Amino acid sequence: MPETTPSTAHQFETLSQQRDADIAGMWIFLATEVMFFGGLIMCYTFARYSYPQVFEAASHRLYVGYGGTNTAILLCSSFTMALAVRAAQMGDRKWLLRLLMATIGLGLAFLTVKGFEYHTDYVEHLVPRLDFRWEGGESPHAELFFWLYFTLTGLHALHVTIGICVLGTMAILAGRGRIGEIPVEIAGLYWHFVDIVWVFLFPLLYLVGHRS
Repeated sequence: MPETTPSTAHQFETLSQQRDADIAGMWIFLATEVMFFGGLIMCYTFARYSYPQVFEAASHRLYVGYGGTNTAILLCSSFTMALAVRAAQMGDRKWLLRLLMATIGLGLAFLTVKGFEYHTDYVEHLVPRLDFRWEGGESPHAELFFWLYFTLTGLHALHVTIGICVLGTMAILAGRGRIGEIPVEIAGLYWHFVDIVWVFLFPLLYLVGHRS
């Protein structure tokens, strides 16, 4: 099936104008996401400096191997996503589809590792309200750390899941030759944002203190 030429919506005079408007809209959306995650990170930072010893002890209960593996996975996915955007710009539908599928696969790998990590946390009784156990002192503050940990990483995992769904839609359209470079570029901005959020979460949560 031949590829379709991207069309300009009626409210725009040129395709370039439409592209600029679409990208500006995505940046505005990402700005609201920055404020959302920024508020949560500020809450975590305030609590960490309020209870530094117990937060460091709680961070020791996380496995840096899981977090480090997921960091590597997302960095690789940013690379494949950037290549996918380039393939869309070059009009190479075959490589666009391949690179989108590779990015989706890496996203699924991230969620799989996160699932194993959450299972480990559950087995070790680190999930708040679900038979949470803390042998050291300041148990409520340790539980607060894990509330923030699950909130931040859980919301991030939700954003990864949404990104996978978006990229899946892009891949279907790319396979049918019905997608231009603008939607892929916008999806790429979202995916890179999700990766950047994790780059902040990894040291904040795992590197206060860690075990191998």
